[in-house]
Amino acid sequence: MKFFIKIKVKQKEQKVEKFGADSLIVSVKNLPIEGKANRELIEVLADYFQKPKSTIRIIAGAQSRTKIVEV
Repeated sequence: MKFFIKIKVKQKEQKVEKFGADSLIVSVKNLPIEGKANRELIEVLADYFQKPKSTIRIIAGAQSRTKIVEV
């Protein structure tokens, strides 16, 4: 499954909000420095979908706030 993700960085808590049928808004604590926010995004999504981290990958927008993620 592919999801369109809007990521919010430097938030107080990690959370996932559903935004339409295939879109999510994900809040992470880390800043987008050296890929820390992307790694945290994958961890948050793995918890949300209850899947291993290895099954989640960013297929577009690795350096953007809007991403396409495949689960």
